[in-house]
Amino acid sequence: MTTPGGLRVRAIGSSPSVQRPGRACSSYLVRTREASVLLDIGSGAVGNLQLAIEYPALDAIVVSHMHADHFLDVIPLRYGLTYGPLSRDARMPLWLPPGGAQTLRRLCRAFTGEGQKDFLDAVFVVGEYDPAATLQVNDLRLTFRPALHYVESYSIRAECGAASVTYSGDTAPCDSVVEHARDCALFVCEATLGFGTEDEPRGHSSAAEAGEMARRAGVGQLALTHYYAADDAQALVDAARATFSGPVSAIDDGAEFTL
Repeated sequence: MTTPGGLRVRAIGSSPSVQRPGRACSSYLVRTREASVLLDIGSGAVGNLQLAIEYPALDAIVVSHMHADHFLDVIPLRYGLTYGPLSRDARMPLWLPPGGAQTLRRLCRAFTGEGQKDFLDAVFVVGEYDPAATLQVNDLRLTFRPALHYVESYSIRAECGAASVTYSGDTAPCDSVVEHARDCALFVCEATLGFGTEDEPRGHSSAAEAGEMARRAGVGQLALTHYYAADDAQALVDAARATFSGPVSAIDDGAEFTL
């Protein structure tokens, strides 16, 4: 069992598809004594990541779903690992959801070739995780559950000993995500809709709905994320507190949690 401080979470990027000014899209760094794993790597993440860690030190990147605001900075990271001043001896594991490798490779075919090596495979070991299986990265255990979004998407739960965090990815209120977050110490949940609603088919949550999922899951604390610049952070917190009685925050880039 880990002692407090055995698992640390840092918001590298906390914006939705349209970044808040000076902020990055979805990206969360989870660190333990033996692992440093990036959950999602949206636009602008690589710049912010360097405020927290030298990017070659990442043990893996794991992507929740193949929307650009959750994976697009794979491209600048590829350039950094290829040409930047920081390098690593081994290729970096890049874990995508089912079908994600084809999507990413189709995008990368638009770039001009650079020598004989494949654009991605020169620096990444590109794989697709099995959502029904556990992904072990050193001492960090990752599991997945289907979320309710416009494309195939998964929540990600990271555990090390007794410490746990569940990241919703993009989702409308969803029983499988609630069960995945059951009793976790920290629930990082999207609040894209802010105080609004959306028509069917649904794919996002409001702050109040995020609070309701946190309440149903019995989590220790709720961190709202993936919200727009027009939404006041304190008002989002207040809306979530109407449905969840535990600690609530609306995270900004650079926010850190120690579990």
